[in-house]
Amino acid sequence: MFEIDTPGRLYHMKATTKEESEDWVNTLKAILFPPKPQTNGTTTNGTTTNGTSTNMNGGNNGQMQTNGTMSHGTNTTNGSNMGNTGTNTTTTTTTTTSTTPKVGIDDFIKLKVVGKGAFGKVYLVKKKDNDQVFAMKMLNKKEIRERDEIEHTLSEKSVLSKAKHPFLAGLYYSFQSENNLYFIMDFINGGELFHHLSNEGSFSEDRAKFYAAEILLGLEYLHNSGVIYRDLKPENLLLNYQGHVIITDFGLSKEGLDPTKTTKTFCGTPEYLAPEIIKGEEYSFGVDWWSLGTLLFEMINGLPPFYVNDNEELMYEKILYAPLQIPDIFSNDAKDLISKLLERDPNQRLKDPSLIKKHPFFKNIDFEKLAKKEITPPFIPDVQSPEDVGNIDAEFLEESIGSDDEKPKTKEPKPLENNEDFEGFTYQKVPPPKSTT
Repeated sequence: MFEIDTPGRLYHMKATTKEESEDWVNTLKAILFPPKPQTNGTTTNGTTTNGTSTNMNGGNNGQMQTNGTMSHGTNTTNGSNMGNTGTNTTTTTTTTTSTTPKVGIDDFIKLKVVGKGAFGKVYLVKKKDNDQVFAMKMLNKKEIRERDEIEHTLSEKSVLSKAKHPFLAGLYYSFQSENNLYFIMDFINGGELFHHLSNEGSFSEDRAKFYAAEILLGLEYLHNSGVIYRDLKPENLLLNYQGHVIITDFGLSKEGLDPTKTTKTFCGTPEYLAPEIIKGEEYSFGVDWWSLGTLLFEMINGLPPFYVNDNEELMYEKILYAPLQIPDIFSNDAKDLISKLLERDPNQRLKDPSLIKKHPFFKNIDFEKLAKKEITPPFIPDVQSPEDVGNIDAEFLEESIGSDDEKPKTKEPKPLENNEDFEGFTYQKVPPPKSTT
C-alpha cells in the first residue's frame, strides 16, 4: 500500500501482486533519482529543475483575489534555495530530458473560473490524459509588463517551485504561450479563509489559534529559506479538504534575504501593512509578523485592528499612530501576543518564531504534531469530490470561461519579440497518480 499526501488530497495505491509493487517502486525511483546524463564533453539536452520533494507536499488552487493589493517601485530578486526548518522534507533534483513530454495549454480542459485577479484568472482544469483536476492560474504578459511586475512574477514561480512544506502552495507545471503565463497547481477546494470569515463574521479563539499556528510554521519556513512573504491576508489563505491552511499567491514575495539584509519596496495590502513599510523605511521579516498579528486580531474580532472603509490615508494614519484597542472578548494571552506582534518599533516587535511558538497563547499547541498534520483541524470544509466548487465564491463561478487565452498549435510557441524577459519560466514536476477512490 502506497500513501501520498498532498494538501489537496490523500492518495492510496494498492498493488495486487508483489511484482506490480516492485514495478511501481522502480518506476518512482527512476523518476525521482534519474541517472546522470552522459555529457562526454558535449552539452546535453534537457532542463534541470530543482525542488522536487519525495514527500510530494505542496499545492494550491491559486485563487488570487487581489483587491487592494499594491506594488510600487522595483524589486530586485536574488536567487535562493529553500532552506531548512523544523519540519522534515527531503529535496532531490529531477532532470527533465528531451524524452519527457512537455506540458502546455492544450493538455488541459477548462471547467470553471475559480478566481480572478489583476493580471488574469484562475481556472479549475482537468488534464486530458488522466482526468486529474488542477487549478490553472493564467497571467497576461502584456499586463505584467505594463505594470512592471516581471520580477515579482518570476519570483512567484521560483518560490512556488522550491517550496516544500505542508502549509505552503506548491507547483506542478509552469509554461507560457504567446500572450500568457500559466501556473498549474493543486486545486485546493476547502475555500478561502476570507470566504469562511465573511460567512461567519469571526472565528472562535481556538479556531483562530489553530490557523495562526499553521501560518506561523509556513512563515518560519519561508524566512529560514530567505523569503519574505509580504501579502498575508485571508484572501491568500486556503483551506484544504481536511481543514488545514495553505498559504498561496507569492507574487509579492522576495527571495535572497537573511537577518542581515533588508529591502525597501512599498508593497502589500493596506490593512496589513507594517508601519515601516508605510514610512518607506528599510524592513525585513518583521513585516510578516506584524501581518500575522493583524490577521489574528481580524479572525477573532471580524475586522483588522486599524481598518477604515474607503479611506486608505486615514487607515495608514491609524496604523502609524492610533492606540491599539483590543476588545474584552480576547483572552489575556491573545491580547498579549497581539500587542507584541503589533509593536510599531520593528526592533522591539516579537519576530522570533521560536519565541512566538513558546508564547502562552500557543501553550496547548504541539508544533511537532501540527507540522505533521497530526492535529485534527477545528473545522472541516464540506468537500464532496476533487472537483467540488461549493466553497468557491459565486462571483468567480459566474465568470465566463471565455477565450482570452490562445491555444497554440505547439507546446513551445515561437517567442515574441522581447520575450526573453520570461526566460526560465517553464517548470515541470511529476504529479501524484490519480486517485482511484
